[in-house]
Amino acid sequence: MKTSIIVQNLRCRECAKTIIAKLSELPTISNLAVDVELARVSFVYENFNDALVVKEKLREMGYPSIHYKSSIPNKTFSFEGGGAVLKLLKT
Repeated sequence: MKTSIIVQNLRCRECAKTIIAKLSELPTISNLAVDVELARVSFVYENFNDALVVKEKLREMGYPSIHYKSSIPNKTFSFEGGGAVLKLLKT
């Protein structure tokens, strides 16, 4: 089955590379794609539990679903231009 998760804090290509690298380690996930502009992570999974594992893994990595509510303000670092510029982004 194919699904997409819209996530928070996805701001650059380096974020997308990190997500792809980590989620590619999951054996039951395939056809992984990350759209930075839409903050969307798409993938094919084998069973419902696999999709939940991806959602939790994204949260642990700092990219929670837009439906995830936290009492802690989001703070992410964006490494644009190969790490040449460091920005603290608050949402």
